[in-house]
Amino acid sequence: MSSSDSESSPFNVCLESERVKLVPFDLSKHVPYLMGAPDSLYDFIGIGPWPDAAHFKDDFYDPIVKAGGQSAFLYAVFDTTRSEHEDASSFAGMIGYIDTSFVDLATEIGPIVILPDFQRTHVTSNAMGLLLQFALNSPSDAKSGLGFRRMVWKASSVNVKSIAAAKRMGFQYEGTLRWHRVLSQADAKQWNGKAIKEGDVKSPSLGRDTVILSVCWDDWAERVKTLTEENMARR
Repeated sequence: MSSSDSESSPFNVCLESERVKLVPFDLSKHVPYLMGAPDSLYDFIGIGPWPDAAHFKDDFYDPIVKAGGQSAFLYAVFDTTRSEHEDASSFAGMIGYIDTSFVDLATEIGPIVILPDFQRTHVTSNAMGLLLQFALNSPSDAKSGLGFRRMVWKASSVNVKSIAAAKRMGFQYEGTLRWHRVLSQADAKQWNGKAIKEGDVKSPSLGRDTVILSVCWDDWAERVKTLTEENMARR
């Protein structure tokens, strides 16, 4: 997005729980913290790894986040239990909203990249929870939000950890988009396990199936809001 899009976006706020803080992503400040992360971190998410900040900007940020205008927004994730400062010691990864429609009151969580040292901790549940609360809470709620009706989570059908994480936060399975993407060699670990047809025009590139899960406003009101608070508070 342009600087004006970013500054005027309703997503351009800091979100904070007792243990995690999300701040609008700053290329100059936050990209260096991602460099050096293991390549395996990106096996199933269709982005990265990047050898340097220039490739992050050219291959990911500009075409996906910036080009998305107000439909996409990226946050840096900080674990405030590690440090009160937003620095390398507390930087836990990045998370964002994509494919947002303010007309239809719908958005999607993505991408989510949590560094290895912060996995299996409170960080993922709190980062996801903050985005859920901000999107699905009503403006009149004590913890005010945008009042969206629908939040989506998409994952490769073989990314069982991502699917399990979404379900723990209350997302419901909606369906699977079969043969949703043609995979590059770098993304081969997302392969759906199915053979391509003889004479396929993109042979030997394999295919990906994509699982879609969601939380809608009525799920949120009935049970997921409470579940989110419980997951975020879990020690």
